[in-house]
Amino acid sequence: MTPNQYAEAKAAESGSSFTYAFKFLEPAQREAITAFYAVCREVDDVVDEVSDPGVAATKLAWWRREVGSAFADQASHPALQALMPHAERFGIEARHLLAVIEGCEMDLQQSRYLDYPGLQRYCHLVAGVVGEVASGIFGRTQPQTVEYAHRLGLALQLTNIIRDVGDDARRGRIYLPVSELQQFGVTAQELLKREAPWGYSDRFTALMRFQAERAQRAYDEALALLPEADRRAQKPGLMMANIYRRLLREIEAGGFQVLHQRISLTPLRKVWIAMLTQWRGR
Repeated sequence: MTPNQYAEAKAAESGSSFTYAFKFLEPAQREAITAFYAVCREVDDVVDEVSDPGVAATKLAWWRREVGSAFADQASHPALQALMPHAERFGIEARHLLAVIEGCEMDLQQSRYLDYPGLQRYCHLVAGVVGEVASGIFGRTQPQTVEYAHRLGLALQLTNIIRDVGDDARRGRIYLPVSELQQFGVTAQELLKREAPWGYSDRFTALMRFQAERAQRAYDEALALLPEADRRAQKPGLMMANIYRRLLREIEAGGFQVLHQRISLTPLRKVWIAMLTQWRGR
């Protein structure tokens, strides 16, 4: 298996909505974003799949060293071997990959966020930086497009957090800020409890509506920041935005029933939304 084949398999294995946008890219762009996404998945899997925090920390430390080796032309991991030929052309730097690793290290160090600024820092590392790299691969000519990419990354990550409240609770994690749980009178125990009626309440619904409104504002702000000169090139990002925004609207319409299930769109709907975005350009 070649490094590119490995990266393609890793990206496909995730089943992420992001991969639907990759299909509309030129070959070199597709190889670069697929390899970058594969690296991000490898690092994220360390936290999600390794139960011993000490072992996970050791693995992330290995990834830090591997990033240094990769930018010294000595990559050993196939995902990085697939990525490095594209790094210079698309402006991918070691600091980008190290930021993603730092974000995953936060998952090992804490399972709660006291306030929204703390959560924003986490979102910046695991999503904003990813958006910055992706926008460079898609084709970025305007400095303001970086701001757009970071804001869109925030919106996508906030949507993930809303969708995954139940899944995260099963792992003992709560990304919703503690100060906001208190604001709406929702306790951590209500979210962590895995028995019917699952912790649903008017208080929980109000809390989640607050989270969704913030995510929707982030989408609006991102789109307002995107310069017209880069809109065509950034269509893959707009595809991601439209897919995730549709998911968010479905979660809202269903009354935020996210504690006992993971709500998702079918692959066919994701393809359709991506195609519509390609045709409409927005």
